[in-house]
Amino acid sequence: LVAAAGRDDRDLVSQMAVLRAETGWEKAVVPAFVYFFAQLYPFRRVNSTSSRTAAGAGGCMLIRQAALVKAVQDVRDGRADLTIRRTVEAVMPVVAGVALASILASIAIGIGFLLLIVPGLILVTFLSLIVPCIVVGRVPPLSSFGASWRTVSGYGWHVFGTYVVTFLLLILANVVLSVLLLALPGAARGFASEVIAGTLVAPFIACVVTLMYFRLTAAPGAEPGSATGQSWS
Repeated sequence: LVAAAGRDDRDLVSQMAVLRAETGWEKAVVPAFVYFFAQLYPFRRVNSTSSRTAAGAGGCMLIRQAALVKAVQDVRDGRADLTIRRTVEAVMPVVAGVALASILASIAIGIGFLLLIVPGLILVTFLSLIVPCIVVGRVPPLSSFGASWRTVSGYGWHVFGTYVVTFLLLILANVVLSVLLLALPGAARGFASEVIAGTLVAPFIACVVTLMYFRLTAAPGAEPGSATGQSWS
């Protein structure tokens, strides 16, 4: 997936695995699912770079978080103004910075979790806004750490609580989904669960993080420029 994304310069890459259809249930469910998916998202259309529609199989999908953040920013007014192409073009100048900041943050958070977990939770909370700081606020990659920290500062428990609730909601959704799919055989149930959950989780988390960014930067007492900072081009 990473090789395909880099080769074709794509923000969303999804590849369909070969689906087993040997049992009676599998032969009944798998072709119907693929047919229904193709009716909703015709393969030729979603594979076109000029199309406004994209699709991916959630069980095997790679997407740049920067593109999700930009998409959430675009629809805040209730209307999608950017096409997929324009969304991708808008985040291309910051993709390298997002990748660098994300790698550094992951290393720091990983070390924090090794130090009795609590430092890791603190870093997860206070560094959670580095991507929207870069994508929306146009803060330089290395400055995004300070920008995220200042934006969350004073609201740490609220932000942490929001992420805990988000995590619990994802667990609840997974439980409900598992119950709804109990009628399916094991292989089909696992496939359907991965597709549905994988398709929804990444956009949902990106939506929560981006809306948190807008909420905190608009909060009374927010430092001017704390999340916008120096322009980066």
